[in-house]
Amino acid sequence: MSRSKRVLGIIGGSGLYAMDALEGAEHVEVETPWGPPSDALICGKLAGVEAIFLARHGAGHRLPPSHINYRANIDAMKRVGVTDIISVSACGSFREELSPGTFVLVDQFIDRTTAREKSFFGPGFVAHVSMAEPVCPTLGDALEASCKALNIQHQRGGVYVAMDGPQFSSRAESELYQSWDCDVIGMTNMPEAKLAREAELPYATVAMVTDYDCWRVGEKPVEVGDILATMHANTENAKRLVADVAARLGVEREPSPSGIDTVLDMAVITAPDACDPAMTEKLDAIAGRFLAKHRMDS
Repeated sequence: MSRSKRVLGIIGGSGLYAMDALEGAEHVEVETPWGPPSDALICGKLAGVEAIFLARHGAGHRLPPSHINYRANIDAMKRVGVTDIISVSACGSFREELSPGTFVLVDQFIDRTTAREKSFFGPGFVAHVSMAEPVCPTLGDALEASCKALNIQHQRGGVYVAMDGPQFSSRAESELYQSWDCDVIGMTNMPEAKLAREAELPYATVAMVTDYDCWRVGEKPVEVGDILATMHANTENAKRLVADVAARLGVEREPSPSGIDTVLDMAVITAPDACDPAMTEKLDAIAGRFLAKHRMDS
């Protein structure tokens, strides 16, 4: 397999608004055809690896989950050369053993969101990417190894159900999701994971448990204060984890074994002569490799 330079993208969720370990940090404003991303990208090096950090909710946590411009965030990452994305997110737990402080290395998602743009593609340029295995195994392996090395309580594998929010679940919803064998619940990883796949970016989620969702009868339901009490320790562990993973992954990368780097070759269905020029222009970063290949082959 051909090797290339790694540029690690880190999307920080609730509580993770900066990466102090980034060396030579520089704030870069990026414009995208989809509008502005959540905040400036912070570019630097992490354990010798080029890394780009983005605060998903913006500095000071200005953006609620359904007002995040997920398309702009992923486009901006792709536009500055990111090759792999690690998402760090707060979540609630549906399992007794997944107690607050546990990191769940998610491998599946259920998308219950309805109020968000979920694709870069549309009329004039249609693509259907596979989401059967939404997480890159190379990133998952590295995250698991780092959790073990750092003695961070974790579970490899788990189902993340994404809801719109900003309200937390009703008890009936919580019990429903638990009956579906979901492990954790959050508000931000969809459509983020779908958009990363469309952008041919390997993606992995670290879901940091901050609370038990409200399925526990007899206990008071979750409140923001409970979450904030756990978040500080989670955030410190997340920073340690991401730095260790960067060193473990290294400065060079091989293509994802899942074929994520070239997924659009099997996903684009619109005939070349039917592609809308305006849509094609908007996809210059997201589908740049595919478009260049098509131009070379035509």
